[in-house]
Amino acid sequence: ITLNRPESLNAVTGAMLQGIYDRVLEAAADDDVGAIVLTGAGRGFCAGGDVKAMSGGSERAPTMEARLDPLRRRMEVSRLLHDIPKPTIAMVRGPAAGAGLSLALACDMRMADPSVKIVTAFARVGLSGDFGGTWFLTQLVGPAKAKELYLASPTVLADEALRLGIVNRLYEADALAAETQAFAAKLASGPRIALAHIKRNLNAAETGTLAASLDLEALHHARCGMTEDHAEAAKAFVEKRAPVFQGR
Repeated sequence: ITLNRPESLNAVTGAMLQGIYDRVLEAAADDDVGAIVLTGAGRGFCAGGDVKAMSGGSERAPTMEARLDPLRRRMEVSRLLHDIPKPTIAMVRGPAAGAGLSLALACDMRMADPSVKIVTAFARVGLSGDFGGTWFLTQLVGPAKAKELYLASPTVLADEALRLGIVNRLYEADALAAETQAFAAKLASGPRIALAHIKRNLNAAETGTLAASLDLEALHHARCGMTEDHAEAAKAFVEKRAPVFQGR
């Protein structure tokens, strides 16, 4: 799924956000799709909201309610990227700022090249943050570092982004697309039922207790043990060959 406004560093509009939501929902329901890659066209991932539109008034609404309700609906795209059972990967070049950073953080993993520039940006334009970025970043780097990155809004470059765990892997610019696609293909060819349950376990662990995690792991482990993919993996192990998973 490609954000395609390269002339504005893929700054998002309401129509774009609805398009992302629709495409992710379609991919989630498509049995031929095993993993989802979100990226941006051109030299940047996403500059966030369209500040020019904000300054011109085209993104403004006259009342608090008129602002709040559409924004909250649009923000569901982050929950969808986080919650769907298929792996989601952000492939990031250049700036990932504001809402664009939030969308990247909503994905399960982020692959980048040395041009990546991570910036929360909201404080720079007198805003407080949206699309779940404060929650996702706190999960990744801890409360104190997340507060620094939001309140001071520094630009985080590639090596620091990798060190902090904001970015999972760094690749050279000419290898990023191929490496990301290869990683996504590897996940897509894996035991999809097991991977979906693994993601559910990890998502639940973000806010749950140990006891709740043990209950959920037991349930999912028992279910996965009844799948054809598990039987195939066990057989392949005995036969000393690579398993061929069917997602069943």
